[in-house]
Amino acid sequence: MRFVSRILIGVAAATVVAIGAPVAANASTTSATSATDYSDDWGPYFSSDHKAKASGHVSVDQKRFKHWFWKWVPVKKWVCEDDHKGKDDHKAKGEHKGEKDCHWVVKKVKKHTWEWRYESFYTVHSTLQNNKWWGKRNCAWETFKVVNLDGSSYFKSFSNCSKRAKEFSFFGRNAAHIYVDVSTGPRHGPSGYHSGWEDVYHAAA
Repeated sequence: MRFVSRILIGVAAATVVAIGAPVAANASTTSATSATDYSDDWGPYFSSDHKAKASGHVSVDQKRFKHWFWKWVPVKKWVCEDDHKGKDDHKAKGEHKGEKDCHWVVKKVKKHTWEWRYESFYTVHSTLQNNKWWGKRNCAWETFKVVNLDGSSYFKSFSNCSKRAKEFSFFGRNAAHIYVDVSTGPRHGPSGYHSGWEDVYHAAA
């Protein structure tokens, strides 16, 4: 899929739409263990005129944590109540002590409990090279698109308007797919020669 320039013009200032699932007000998390389950280089990718070049590294750490929450659980209780009929019969016979009607009752009680959950935390590093630092379109641009596991997405853009290569990094959590588009343009945003969306990271199914 080729990416048209008019869509990317406003991408440089794009902000996060949503990252990760919302956490309940009564929930808390405690990190337990972590391990790097993905680490790899990506690129190099070029703008279509080869004036901009981007490459880098991505790593993903999966962490297990305790997720605390409240839930209603059924509890069985042995309940004894006065047997009014039996009590009335006793009164009729001049007795004052009534009989008890005992039986099992299932009631729901609120319990604070937890379960193990997992989240993945990613870090993307990039090196952006500008091979045309003079003239009107004198900046190299890279625009990342992050698609989260919950279906939301956001964009992150970096530019290099100098002769020397520049390094950038960003991070987040629970990404399903990360793409990058390399292009050129003036200082206010990318305007042409897009590479199209290229793969940086794809979560295992």
